[in-house]
Amino acid sequence: MQQNMNSWDRLARMAIGLGFLWLVLYYPMADLWLWVMTFVGLIFIVTGLSGYCPIYSLLKLNFNKK
Repeated sequence: MQQNMNSWDRLARMAIGLGFLWLVLYYPMADLWLWVMTFVGLIFIVTGLSGYCPIYSLLKLNFNKK
């Protein structure tokens, strides 16, 4: 997998993912939302750390200028 995200996109995704996980830990919610927000938060963190977004690949977008 070739990286297709630039540094600000990666940083924003990791911040959003951490925000989702923070909400899961500190705000009570129904079980379904708990699992959905945990899954979405982890997806954001993993894509941010790897620098690869599968949706960008499907749309043939590449924001990494390296």
